[in-house]
Amino acid sequence: MDRESKHVALFGLFGTGNFGNDGSLEALLPFLRRTVPQGRLICICGHPQVVERTFGLDAVPIYHKPPPAGAGRAALRLRKAAGKAILWLHAMQHLKRIRVLIVPGTGILDDFGAWPLSWPLDLVSWFVLARLMGVKVILVSIGAGPIRHPVSRWLMKAAARAAHYRSYRDRTSKAFMVSIGFDARRDPVYPDLAFRLPAPPSSRRHEVAGQPLTIGVGVMAYCGWRNDARRGAQIYAAYLAKMTGFVVWLLDRGHTVRLLMGDQADRRAVDDLVRAVGSRRPERTAASIRFAPAQTLHDVMQQMADTDLVVATRYHNVVCALRMGKPTISVGYAVKNDALLAQMGLADYCQSIERLDVALLETQTTRLIAERSALEARIRRAAARFDGSLREQEDLLACLIAGDAGLVPTTRSVDAPDPVT
Repeated sequence: MDRESKHVALFGLFGTGNFGNDGSLEALLPFLRRTVPQGRLICICGHPQVVERTFGLDAVPIYHKPPPAGAGRAALRLRKAAGKAILWLHAMQHLKRIRVLIVPGTGILDDFGAWPLSWPLDLVSWFVLARLMGVKVILVSIGAGPIRHPVSRWLMKAAARAAHYRSYRDRTSKAFMVSIGFDARRDPVYPDLAFRLPAPPSSRRHEVAGQPLTIGVGVMAYCGWRNDARRGAQIYAAYLAKMTGFVVWLLDRGHTVRLLMGDQADRRAVDDLVRAVGSRRPERTAASIRFAPAQTLHDVMQQMADTDLVVATRYHNVVCALRMGKPTISVGYAVKNDALLAQMGLADYCQSIERLDVALLETQTTRLIAERSALEARIRRAAARFDGSLREQEDLLACLIAGDAGLVPTTRSVDAPDPVT
């Protein structure tokens, strides 16, 4: 098969119900469809049928799952193990028809909810094999860290080393890779790809000072980094109780709350929160809490158009809020949220989900309300700069995909914009 007839492949956990992952794919697609010949794009992903239906791409699974050989948990585990056992053969079959393998954003280099023989093994298998077969591996505005398991760390470093080009979505990701002994000195930093998604116009108008607002509250079905059964239920219950108290505080001050999700799994957290708030403020829940299921980041941004400010946990909920120019507070489970808000000049509006201080969150919200007009202008200026940086990266990617430029990044480190003041 000659070079011109080979495909450009997109790689990642797409179609699995995570809006941020799918939004990252969607953000790069317009550029790729302008750059790659018609019919030469495919996607290697978690749920191929969903990706084919949603994005109109030919898609194949990351690893082959043999036909079911029974029902129950044991049969499912056996099926997964069989798929992992033939992972390299499956990857080789598809890499023969690929010339470039691109990872569009997402936090691929962390082990959130993953054990070494799951996602870390998938990454190193595909990337190392691609390198050996002469396929260019390009990692675009990715997130990195934490990687807490030592075996996962070794596997993910090997996967990153196999890439011909790497850029990170923030300085924190790059610094993490350096901290674990990976040479990332020449790797550039560009903003998260979701800042290239079109933002719907905001439907909110500035009210008279002191008037109630609409507050977007993004919740997550968070059960700890490992999502383990032993501690996960306790972590989730503590988080839900604190967020319930915060939402009650908002309602008691006359504000309207719009609940937001960032993954299909978060519907559980929304339902649990509504029930918990309803038991404490039944007369206000129906009238003052709004919720509509979402399917994409576009849905999330459309819902955020009706808000004045946002408090969120999911990283791409935070990205969407900032893309919409909304003053934002992060209740995050990783430093990626803090890094992003720091770039926006909002470093004082971050908390850790497992150490959430509700009194501090109330103080942060009060302050954000008071300063929101000035902050909106600052955020929109930063978002415009992010967009310009991403356009610059697209020019570089076009050369890399075409083979018209070397695959070693420019020695000039392109860092994400400094905080806008």
